[in-house]
Amino acid sequence: MRSLILLLPLAAMVGACDTQTPADGQANAVAPANESTAAAPAAGGKVDRSHKGEAAPDYPFADPEGVKKTLADYRGKPVLVNLWATWCAPCVKEMPTLEALAKRESGRIEVLTISQDLDGPAKVVPYFKKAGFTTIEPWSESDLRFTTGMGVNLPTTILYDKDGKEVWRVAGAMEWTGDEAKALLGEV
Repeated sequence: MRSLILLLPLAAMVGACDTQTPADGQANAVAPANESTAAAPAAGGKVDRSHKGEAAPDYPFADPEGVKKTLADYRGKPVLVNLWATWCAPCVKEMPTLEALAKRESGRIEVLTISQDLDGPAKVVPYFKKAGFTTIEPWSESDLRFTTGMGVNLPTTILYDKDGKEVWRVAGAMEWTGDEAKALLGEV
């Protein structure tokens, strides 16, 4: 029974990756950081405002060395949280646009990409290195508290205002350098 309980979150995650965006090649293939937006995901996933005003969760996530933070550490600045995994094709496809967004919005919006890979840094760090990402950081949360606790699929991206209150969330991949994303981010 215990093993069944432990496997349920994993089963939910494997079946949860939003596959509305067609996958090109391997799900764990690396999309280069300098990939043109022509190869980026379509305009966007579904915007959900039903959680507007809810406080950011206090789930911890860690850097590659295991140093933990929570979203409360970023209060005072808007934060865009992207929940993703290296095995999720739509997640991988949108990562270069998140890198470009983080460069463009540096100093205004903090972009956090929090991996839900069970192997954490062992998967995420090599992926970031191979992709050449220099602005976004390889955060990990292998306990799956974000996805299971918030009941979301991958990829999901959530915008929190400077007070740690949710503004909206996007279910599915988005082209984060496009006009739709720019208008959404203009809400903070």
